[in-house]
Amino acid sequence: MHEFKRVKRLPPYVFAIVNQIKMEARRRGEDIIDLGMGNPDLPTPKHIIDKLIEAAQNPKNHRYSASRGITHLRMAICEWYKRRFDVDLDPDKEAVITIGSKEGLSHLIYAMVEPGDLALTPAPAYPIHPYSVILAGGDVRSIPIGEDADFFKNMEDAYKSTWPRPKILIINFPHNPTTDCIELDFFQKVVNFAKENNIIVIHDFAYADLVFDDYKAPSFLQASGAKDVGVEFFSLTKSYSMAGWRVGFCVGNKEIVGALTTIKSYLDYGMFQPIQIASIIALRGPQDCVEEIRKTYEHRRNVLIQGLKNAGWNIKPPKATMFVWAEIPEAFKKMESLEFSKFLMREAGVAVSPGIGFGEGGEGFVRFALVENEHRIKQAARGIKKALNKRS
Repeated sequence: MHEFKRVKRLPPYVFAIVNQIKMEARRRGEDIIDLGMGNPDLPTPKHIIDKLIEAAQNPKNHRYSASRGITHLRMAICEWYKRRFDVDLDPDKEAVITIGSKEGLSHLIYAMVEPGDLALTPAPAYPIHPYSVILAGGDVRSIPIGEDADFFKNMEDAYKSTWPRPKILIINFPHNPTTDCIELDFFQKVVNFAKENNIIVIHDFAYADLVFDDYKAPSFLQASGAKDVGVEFFSLTKSYSMAGWRVGFCVGNKEIVGALTTIKSYLDYGMFQPIQIASIIALRGPQDCVEEIRKTYEHRRNVLIQGLKNAGWNIKPPKATMFVWAEIPEAFKKMESLEFSKFLMREAGVAVSPGIGFGEGGEGFVRFALVENEHRIKQAARGIKKALNKRS
């Protein structure tokens, strides 16, 4: 057989190992509480579903759509940015609809990266951020991120010590998996740095609305001059609990948006039109559902943090995202994250994501996803307490 070089550049998918063990345990009849994959369990709000059903019953919506997204959806996302962040966007030139932000980011990188091009990404990172570059034939330089890291200084150092100079910076705040948060002045420094060094900035804004303790996540596009250097991705996945719908957006710099629009015109015919119509209702309709979803995750965070504290595992509560990034307790550090994840599944009946699955910098941590109800989270915490005490 032929070798598939792009595929061979990818490491073994660590999460698949944990998932396989979870499925085997469930087949044996074991009750595994899955806090591994960040797969939202909350239902999509009813008024959005109702609009989908109504639009799907119209045969006119059964035909091919537009790969860049229908006009009214592009207008709706631009209106949303104006309301939320006072950012002005042109729906014709500065916005394109994507089949989830993961697809959009991957195809944007595919449009921009050539063999030998280099991108800067955080480490640890959501896997598609570095591996979209690798799949496109480029190379990645990692920037350490985390509670004790000065990300901006690390970024400057990485840029100065790398040759050829990096072409792209991919960032993600609030950050997955570390849950790190920033303020608007950070984005302003990034914009200034990008202008000085001719770098393209891509910001993944997936957790814009999942913020806690009065924290407000800024948009990259709020920084002065941001549209000169980059774009931002947002999706309806978390804010409106529409994960399986796969509705994302890329907004910002018109040349970058134009490149993605062009590449998409060759690769897809856009989403099923009723999904796009329902997404307009999500963005333009009542927003109290977003607050309800946010509060649900905040309550779950509190329950998990308290439960782990009762187990002797003290973790600083995250200010945003749907995750808790937890350093492995000292007594278990020698196990490393994959083995510790297996231990929690075996002894506590709880599935988590091993930090090593997020690449360099992830070892020594596990990630909890807040995707079970409070009763199940309490049950998970009790199981973890028993497991930790068993080995102490």
